[in-house]
Amino acid sequence: MRVPKRRAAKPSLIRGRSSQTAIRGVFSRPPDSGATLANELKADAADVLERVRARTPRVHCITNVVAQNFSANILLALGAIPSMTIAPDEIGAFVTRADALLVNLGTFDAERRAAAKTAIASMTGAERPWVLDPVFIDRSKPRSTFAKALIDRRPQVVRLNRSEFAALAGAAWNERGLRAYALETGAVLGVTGETDLVTDGERFARIANGHPLMAKVTAMGCAESAVVAACLAVEPDAWRATVAALTLFGVAGEIAGARATGPGSFAAAILDAIFALDRDVLIGEARVAC
Repeated sequence: MRVPKRRAAKPSLIRGRSSQTAIRGVFSRPPDSGATLANELKADAADVLERVRARTPRVHCITNVVAQNFSANILLALGAIPSMTIAPDEIGAFVTRADALLVNLGTFDAERRAAAKTAIASMTGAERPWVLDPVFIDRSKPRSTFAKALIDRRPQVVRLNRSEFAALAGAAWNERGLRAYALETGAVLGVTGETDLVTDGERFARIANGHPLMAKVTAMGCAESAVVAACLAVEPDAWRATVAALTLFGVAGEIAGARATGPGSFAAAILDAIFALDRDVLIGEARVAC
């Protein structure tokens, strides 16, 4: 899949007048347009889910050691084909056949850093999309430095939490700050939490689906980033792909939470929920606002 040309990054958008000018017009729209777009995004999520199942995209994941098994199983349940190798003599061959790439910084060793650079170069050359998940960069300066360098390599999507955004952008997070940073870098931001936020700087969506047990299972966020990559492999609009991924993952989490008795059963239940998720349930249960 070829990635559409991205808008040029705009300098100095985090602070000052240019940030205000860039986003001033975003808040002016007809009163019903937000609800119309939200309904459209729910249908989009169902369309994207069906496309993943029909096309079985290959997603290569450079991810942390505790996330590999769970992320691979989530991708298989979704309908995608995972690969995980970081070996220097074969990473190029695997990534060449991938439709999307996830770079997750959870295990911050030299081998994964080298593999990430090789894989990103391959995806960029082939004009295929990749996702950055800057895990725990708020806790380690070497991680944050490396993540900032990877931002310069132009990921289509950055999936992170609020603390990680603050470390990456060098500023406290808020809606204006998110919009400004997305415009500056040209990346879609998927900020997950109690309410997920997705913006490309111009468009903004809030997703209220999910379940508290999602925070009690290790690698849940890493697996969610892998789902973003799978959706990005079949949907060229990175903002819509990210909204679709976080929506379907949140709905599956709610379904799993209703069945589970604790974290252990939840981990299995969310695999089953993703595997069984259908169009009508996804649209009916999605809580998306724009």
